Amino acid sequence: MATKDADLSSLRIDRSSQGAGAPRKSRSIVKLLIWLLVLAALFVGGTFIKELVNPGVEVQLVTASLSSPLQASAVLTASAYVVARRKAAVASKGTGTLVFLGVDEGDRVKKGQVIARLEDSDVLATLQRARENLHLVEADLHDAKQSEERSRALLKQGAVAQAEYDSVEARYKRVLAAIDAAKFGVREAEVAVENTRIIAPFDGTVLKKNADVGEIVAPMAGAAGSRGAVVTIADMSSLEVEADVSEANITRVTVDQNCEITLDAYPQQRYLGSVSKIVPTADRAKATVMVKIRFRKYDQRVLPEMSAKVAFLASGSASPGETKMLLTVPASAVAKRVGQQVVFQVKEERAVEVPVLIGQKFSGLVEIKSGLKEGDRVIGKVDEQIKAGAKISLKK
Repeated sequence: MATKDADLSSLRIDRSSQGAGAPRKSRSIVKLLIWLLVLAALFVGGTFIKELVNPGVEVQLVTASLSSPLQASAVLTASAYVVARRKAAVASKGTGTLVFLGVDEGDRVKKGQVIARLEDSDVLATLQRARENLHLVEADLHDAKQSEERSRALLKQGAVAQAEYDSVEARYKRVLAAIDAAKFGVREAEVAVENTRIIAPFDGTVLKKNADVGEIVAPMAGAAGSRGAVVTIADMSSLEVEADVSEANITRVTVDQNCEITLDAYPQQRYLGSVSKIVPTADRAKATVMVKIRFRKYDQRVLPEMSAKVAFLASGSASPGETKMLLTVPASAVAKRVGQQVVFQVKEERAVEVPVLIGQKFSGLVEIKSGLKEGDRVIGKVDEQIKAGAKISLKK
């Protein structure tokens, strides 16, 4: 009975502490991961905020390009256009339908060459009739001349009266006059035929076709739908440049002054020239004076109506024939770092230092002998903030 009364509760198995270590270990790992994620988020966020707060040094880029040292001696620069001194809109003297056009844009023509032809059947018929009339009166000439000679001989012998001889002589003179009139009629018909032929007035190049086969051509293009000029031609050996110079600056320009001409189409190419004429009148509306500049030498790239810029050079400047194009950047783009001349390019929003060898300086530019090539873009103004690896942002 004592055994029955014994406290059996002491024989129970205590499961409260079994497995408690595993959950505690899992919670520690989770807490560690959470802290790592928080730290990573803080790092990324801090970096992002730093980038927003410090977007980088704001700069503008410039391009390494070819320049002429003569720019340093330019006293004036003006906009201009290439023109041809000899240029003509070739038209017809007659009116008719264009039946032949033998040239196209860019074709070269010679003086006297037939460029086009109008329908000419009517004027050819008139010419043929005039020639037949001439043959007819010329046939009467032989008989009239013989009659006049016989009458003169008989008059000397007293065999005919003076009145009879006068009648024969008058007939002979009428035949001569008729021949002259017939010849004039033939020449008039020939001119009418020539007027249907459109001839090149000088050696040149066709710039534009103003009419096509089948269109009506008239000297003054008065009729509706008619054309005046058939083609426009220019003598490409007579090209020059016309510049509008402000009245306030015209005193800086003189005849025979050396100039440097730059075509907008080929900015890397320079052409040498000189002032040939200052037109003695001003444009009231624009307050400018026209100045004409002749080329010293030019090539086939120079075309009429091209826009250009003209640099008027100071007297006593370097001989234009001895200059050559130099690769340049603005002087503000070059800096000295650790005893070496450098420029900075931008790659992946970072400044990259590029050592260069510089040459002469002129007009705010500096020659780059090595380290860059034409077309490379560099930071235009370098200061102490610009260093290798510095974050860069471009100005809009």
